[in-house]
Amino acid sequence: MLLKSLLVLAGIYVLLCAVLYFVQERLIFIPRQTEAHHQYDFAQPFEELSITTADGNKLHGILFQTTAPAKGLIFYLHGNAGNLENWGKLAPAYTELGYDVFIFDYRGFGKSEGRIFSEKQIFDDNQRAYDLLKTRYPEDKIIVLGYSIGSGFAAKLAATNMPKLLILQTPYYSLTDLMIRKFPAIPTFLLKYQFRTDKFLKECQMPIIIYHGTADKVIYYGAAKKLQNDYPDKVTLITLEGQGHNGITDNPEYRAHLRQVLAP
Repeated sequence: MLLKSLLVLAGIYVLLCAVLYFVQERLIFIPRQTEAHHQYDFAQPFEELSITTADGNKLHGILFQTTAPAKGLIFYLHGNAGNLENWGKLAPAYTELGYDVFIFDYRGFGKSEGRIFSEKQIFDDNQRAYDLLKTRYPEDKIIVLGYSIGSGFAAKLAATNMPKLLILQTPYYSLTDLMIRKFPAIPTFLLKYQFRTDKFLKECQMPIIIYHGTADKVIYYGAAKKLQNDYPDKVTLITLEGQGHNGITDNPEYRAHLRQVLAP
């Protein structure tokens, strides 16, 4: 009876792992779609842009424009949920400091077509969007900023390009590291998306600023500390005491430090 019980439990475990492997995109990415004819209503000038992927899908992005001549561009890679309807509300934090802001929706988010099925695909999509914006802005005037899931995307993009600065909000060390911490019973080889922020930062040749809250319950603060410890000559870590995972852009300490960084 004991042996049968163990076999049943093992079978359930293997089945659960198989299910997790095939549905992991639904667990990692939580998109909200928007009708293609949807009209955005933002209280500042903006332009809608389209990016064509390698397999012919159209990704949708918005370029928010400052009212004064722009100092440069913030290339913003957003989190794993929602769409431009909510992420676009962050743009004034940066346009008020004299920067244009570009945000685009990943596959299946907002008006963007297609679906996410690999890490390589995501990185290629991000590069295509970046290449489009490089036709409008000198690369030494571009700041790449990634939040949460987007922090790994931003690190990879900065590693293979030469933006002026890389800013990471609430980054993970790697998705594998985060899974080990949160779900130690699940084998890491099941994870198709590793997003090795730790590895990407090694190739970055620009300054890196990390903002992370001590009360973050989604991505533990220690991940930021590990990244700083790995690259002390590159990474400046700004610790936001009591800050959780969400709402970091509205944090007064973040806004004050950002103003210093973007003032020149």
